[in-house]
Amino acid sequence: MLEFLTEFPSLGRQDLSSFKQGIDEGFRTFSRANGEAIEAFFNPLLQFLIWFEDVLTGAPWPLVIFVIAALTWFGARSWKITTGAVISLLLIGIFGMWEDTMSTLAMITVATSLCVALGIPIGVLMSRSDRAQSLVTPILDVMQTIPSFVYLIPVVMLLGIGKVPGLIAVCIYAIPPIVRLTNLGIRLVDRDVMEAAEAFGASSREKLFGVQIPLALPNIFAGVNQTIMMALSMVVIASMIGVRGLGTQVLRAIGNQYLALGLMNGLAIVALAIIFDRVSQTYGKRLQAYRETGHG
Repeated sequence: MLEFLTEFPSLGRQDLSSFKQGIDEGFRTFSRANGEAIEAFFNPLLQFLIWFEDVLTGAPWPLVIFVIAALTWFGARSWKITTGAVISLLLIGIFGMWEDTMSTLAMITVATSLCVALGIPIGVLMSRSDRAQSLVTPILDVMQTIPSFVYLIPVVMLLGIGKVPGLIAVCIYAIPPIVRLTNLGIRLVDRDVMEAAEAFGASSREKLFGVQIPLALPNIFAGVNQTIMMALSMVVIASMIGVRGLGTQVLRAIGNQYLALGLMNGLAIVALAIIFDRVSQTYGKRLQAYRETGHG
């Protein structure tokens, strides 16, 4: 018995080592066989991201600031928030961070759009099926708790260094809130409202798009808000695998101990986060007030 106990750890380590090697070899084989096909699949997304980034960096800065100010006003309907956004962007330009900020803005915009396009349908599916919810919830738990450096490894092995791996990493990290809050928002719709819709002969599609989603919009926009915040928090980590932007400069500042460079680019990320946060929160509150009062 004692001999078995002394031999068991070494046998366990050998088996574990063989198991790890098998996983590594299998993934390498898969990436060699399918790497080009996967890159081709994501190529349209890469081209769109490059085009959008070129539009933001190549457009005259007064035009970009005007468009962002207009969108901020449309979302928040607040002169304070709009003025703050304009002043922040002017300071970013004055301190020479304009191009990096536009690159980061392009990445965050595309990542958030992808998360919304994928997350809302998954959230709707979860809200309509308890089985789907029980299957998807553990996956979301893993996505939120696993360290971001861990899932960077397979992404980089498959797609290398560049924008698309960074975008995928950002989406993996940022998509859970929009899925969870869409599911929650639809499930919280009052049963009496749903019974009234059924009494009027509404189909499942009409109940979903005419009743459930409109009433769940405040929760959905809260999910969008959290997704944007989590995407921005991934900016520095994504810069480690070749994503241009403010995170690249922060990483450079850390490596070379440039306090001023790191502080200024960090504050630029904070400024973007505050603008996105205030606009999405205020828009969600306006939607909620609209639903409660019945008029805009």
